[in-house]
Amino acid sequence: MDLVAASRAFVGVSEHGGFTAGAAAAGMSQPVASRRVAALEEHVGERLFERTSRRAVLTPFGRDLLPSARALVRAADVLLHEAESARRRPWRIAVPAVCGTAALARLVADARALGIALDLRVAPPAERQDLVRARQVRAAVLAVPPDEAVWSVPLGVATAADPGVRRVWLETLRVGRTDRGPARRLWIQPEDDVPHVRDPLARLRDAVGLRPAQFASTTDLTDAVAEVLYGDDLLLCSPGQAAGLGLHWRPTGELTPARGFALRAADGGDPAGTVSRLGRALARCLGAEADGTTAENTAEKTGGTTDAGRETGTCAPTR
Repeated sequence: MDLVAASRAFVGVSEHGGFTAGAAAAGMSQPVASRRVAALEEHVGERLFERTSRRAVLTPFGRDLLPSARALVRAADVLLHEAESARRRPWRIAVPAVCGTAALARLVADARALGIALDLRVAPPAERQDLVRARQVRAAVLAVPPDEAVWSVPLGVATAADPGVRRVWLETLRVGRTDRGPARRLWIQPEDDVPHVRDPLARLRDAVGLRPAQFASTTDLTDAVAEVLYGDDLLLCSPGQAAGLGLHWRPTGELTPARGFALRAADGGDPAGTVSRLGRALARCLGAEADGTTAENTAEKTGGTTDAGRETGTCAPTR
């Protein structure tokens, strides 16, 4: 027996003095109200009403039980109201700063279509970690090694001019004895200044004889992109980010770095329900495909910025 529904019928009939009017007030049909009151009477073991052809009069037992029934119905209404408010309360989620405005707007719109309101907090990796630990957000998209990731996004290098090759080998940035002018730099964004991306790059830099200053961390993407556009520097980024910046993206020759992402809930719980509902939208926002296809592959299939054109060389562009 649904005790709340039965109590709602009991209260409605008692307040209106009859089953027809009481059932209408309780939002149910008269036969349903009659069945629910009868079920409640059977459950409590006493009659609640003296029924006549026109009215339903409370028995003494019914009068004693009515205040508790009203309290139960009010409590149930409060619970339903709170549940609805909780469903409509925005999910505050910390997301990477590398997600562009258009991608974030699409994520919010996709979530709305699923009945989820999002309140996005854009932050770098370490800050997202702190926000979820301090419970200042309900969840955060964290930077994790690719083998722990739900979503993986390939990284490569972006240049202002089309390099005309399929891969850029970072060893070709090495400054020769006859080279003139400043050494070319690879700019690394805060999102990629994490151990599982930074450390392999640092080992590669040392192994191929590049100068320490040739791998430069930046806190300002605008300045880094300006250096790429003005000179011959390179930007470590994803294919989607390069396309959004109007740059030409290529994978690197020596290694295949990647951004790994996973969604973590602030209470330490399993956000699998949210991931299953928002997974495809989050994948699209981050530059990964929900079916496991990388953005790099997608760009190649559609003739995007990773297509190297006719040339098949694997050396970096020369100055």
